[in-house]
Amino acid sequence: MLNLFFTGMLFFVVSYPVSAALNVFACEPEWASLVQELGRDKVSVFSATTAQQDPHHIQARPSLIAKMHRADLLVCTGADLETGWLPVLLRRAANPKVQPGQPAYFEAAQHVSLLDKPVRLDRAEGDIHAAGDPHLHLNPHNISQITKALTLTLAAIDSQNAALYHQYENDFLTRWQQAMAQWEKQAAPLRDMGIVTQHKSWTYLIDWLGMKEITRLEPKPGVPPSTAYLTQVLATLQQQPARAILVAPYQNPQAADWLHSRTTIPVVFLPYTVGGNAEVTNLFELFDSTISKLLALTKP
Repeated sequence: MLNLFFTGMLFFVVSYPVSAALNVFACEPEWASLVQELGRDKVSVFSATTAQQDPHHIQARPSLIAKMHRADLLVCTGADLETGWLPVLLRRAANPKVQPGQPAYFEAAQHVSLLDKPVRLDRAEGDIHAAGDPHLHLNPHNISQITKALTLTLAAIDSQNAALYHQYENDFLTRWQQAMAQWEKQAAPLRDMGIVTQHKSWTYLIDWLGMKEITRLEPKPGVPPSTAYLTQVLATLQQQPARAILVAPYQNPQAADWLHSRTTIPVVFLPYTVGGNAEVTNLFELFDSTISKLLALTKP
């Protein structure tokens, strides 16, 4: 009987490791950073992409499949941002816990209002997203909403640490609200600033700060510009001047450089996400760096 007792106790300890961290597979660095804020030592977070990669297009590598297979929670953007690679990973990883529809499958886009929902779905219009623009993390108000939903998910799948997750949520949101107030105060001079974008990556940032997108270097989302199209862009800017050309770290700046050489409009590499430059290691620094780089344009 004694041997049976110890055998049963050993089974309990091995099957339910109380101190084990929750394995979280984040599709993008912004969600890896947010999960780390909300989970701290209760989570072990892996990001499938970096700021140097286009989140629309990555390879479903064996290493990613292995990470997905061991995941306790999947956190992605959704809104078809990862449609080119996430379904393949999910199928090959064969992890029932993180399949769509399961409690451990989390899409940020499900918890905010998306901008730029297309009125017509046509592949001839380029890489359009049926649900709306997926680059939603660039408005910090969206981060607040997603934080609340993500905390509930963490608490549901790891109920043993639910109280801690809510404690970390309250701490993060307190600091986040203070930071947002400061960013919006600092960014007041950016309102109505005309800018050129390379790709449809900055819709939420532009909307939040009240800037104006004069034109875009892609004729359609995901479609490289021709010289003839760039000539049209140049003509537009002669009528409506812009202060900067915004480019993300993973984007090819060739078209932006072409335009800069003919207008002297500066090319500004914004970090876009966590890790986008050396000074951006978390979500707070992402917006600190973004606001700082944009404000530099307002100086004589």
